[in-house]
Amino acid sequence: MDKLDLKGKWNELKGKVKQEYAGFTDDELKYEEGKDDELLGRLQQKLGKTREEVVTWLNGLG
Repeated sequence: MDKLDLKGKWNELKGKVKQEYAGFTDDELKYEEGKDDELLGRLQQKLGKTREEVVTWLNGLG
């Protein structure tokens, strides 16, 4: 499985996520350090994708 490093670049990625999927709210895209799994879980639920698919997608945006 790919690793995802959100620390330090999440604000940039968040903008790209919103461009691609305008239906996300700020609360759904809220990132707290050390809580990567919670964020990925919210993205998985909203997108209907597996964790691996979400990580691959986010890495592709960066």
